[in-house]
Amino acid sequence: MPHKITLTGSATGPLREYDRYVAFDMREKGSPSAPKGLKKSTFISYTVFVAKKAFNKTGLTKKSIMHEKILIQGEPTLDIPIDECPGEVGVICFQITVLPNKNDKEKNKSDAKKEPKQEASTPSEAQKNTESTRLEEEQAPVSQPVADEQKKEVETVQPEAEETPVQEKKAEPKPKTLPNQPKGTQDLLNFEDIIVPEEFLKTRPNLEKTQKVIDFVKRTGRLDEPLTIEKDSKVLKDGYRRYIVAKTVKMDKVPVVYEYQK
Repeated sequence: MPHKITLTGSATGPLREYDRYVAFDMREKGSPSAPKGLKKSTFISYTVFVAKKAFNKTGLTKKSIMHEKILIQGEPTLDIPIDECPGEVGVICFQITVLPNKNDKEKNKSDAKKEPKQEASTPSEAQKNTESTRLEEEQAPVSQPVADEQKKEVETVQPEAEETPVQEKKAEPKPKTLPNQPKGTQDLLNFEDIIVPEEFLKTRPNLEKTQKVIDFVKRTGRLDEPLTIEKDSKVLKDGYRRYIVAKTVKMDKVPVVYEYQK
């Protein structure tokens, strides 16, 4: 099985362009604690190599890559010439993702809070317009039959304004149901889109428990529980055993429940 590596952070050096790929440097700090008797790990520098086509899809530029937080998933390599790979370890990138900024999240939350208030003020403005229309019609010198007909029209406008919120509620989309999926499933995600963190790849789930899940899938045609996935980055947060089972039985889509970034 090939080695895999996952990096998060921003570029620590300028973007370098080559014929078919780009390269930049990253650095990650080791764990502050180490097993007793071993030395603590230190900073490790990496040089990441990304195909130009994949890099252009992210929308990153030479300036923004120094400030945006990105996630890299790939394989380490030691076969790159030192003049192209100043980092201690070279990384061949298979997937690059721009992670959401904390300030952007707070702005989206504040915008979401403002929108309901604006919607709530709409009915009151409609009522004001209706009242002003009624006063103008009462003051206009029209014959009694015409005035009665106009009053009826005004009266029919008010129920429509009052019924509008009810109609909007009925138009709200109902949550989709996913038949033949484990309880709690929120969505079906392509298996290939899931990013597995390095700490999961270093573990080996119990073979006996894993075989029980495989038997369950063969018997029912589905997993026993959904995988927990981070909503924006699609990083696996829980359910590595079920991920291995899905890979073993070659499932194209897997049931997931989303965990939002804090």
